[in-house]
Amino acid sequence: MTMEVLSDNIVSIELPPEPRARQELADIAEECSNKCDYDIIVDFTYPEVLTSSSISTLIILRSCCEKAGRKLVLCNVRVITRCIFDVAGITSLFEFAKDKDDALRIIKEARRNQLNTNN
Repeated sequence: MTMEVLSDNIVSIELPPEPRARQELADIAEECSNKCDYDIIVDFTYPEVLTSSSISTLIILRSCCEKAGRKLVLCNVRVITRCIFDVAGITSLFEFAKDKDDALRIIKEARRNQLNTNN
């Protein structure tokens, strides 16, 4: 797994192909369940498909981020992988971005909106 700090409290995680993606996601979810103090971009450049275990772990990761008031954005998701989300009926649970730059924009915009709401 490649983790890159993009800015304050935002990290990008480049997933490897399955079957390693499942373990990487599980490690991230475990870390976030203890303390999630950053927004997460998951880059799907390399995985062609996801196992049901990886999808379940993504749902757990999303829940951890949401409870901590953080964003989880998936980017560079291939069409076949996106179809898996559609068929499983979970597309609406996630935010999708075209690429890392788009994901970063989504997170920063959400933070601005959150600051404006709190003020």
